[in-house]
Amino acid sequence: MSKVEDFLTPAEELEIVKAIRIAEKNTSGEIRVHIERTTTMDAYERAKEVFHELKMDETALKNGVLIYLAVDDHNFVICGDKGINDVVGADFWNCTRDAMVVQFKQNNFKQGLVDGILRAGEQLKKYFPWQEGDTNELSNEISKG
Repeated sequence: MSKVEDFLTPAEELEIVKAIRIAEKNTSGEIRVHIERTTTMDAYERAKEVFHELKMDETALKNGVLIYLAVDDHNFVICGDKGINDVVGADFWNCTRDAMVVQFKQNNFKQGLVDGILRAGEQLKKYFPWQEGDTNELSNEISKG
């Protein structure tokens, strides 16, 4: 499978967007998923670059979370902004990654993404609860490169 468009079905993409909406419902935090075929860069460095390109570093409370996937490279990164990284436990992102890997190893990519999104949403809700006047600062749609 090398085409980004074939990685998830349209129905699976809708379920992922729904999970983002659910995860963001009770928080001011922002979650995005970006999928691309491959990268010539280190995956974490590329994730940071995409984070900036998607303007995730411009959220008011620095509480954006990006799940970046390079499909052909079999690589993914969870990248949180300073606000969320400063408050979650040191092992939170590793535990989230591990939960996603369990699903990915079974080719359940949609479920792995949903699991990661909902886990991130729980932490965002805990540390950045929704307040009166909060707005959705970023699109919930999956971006593709």
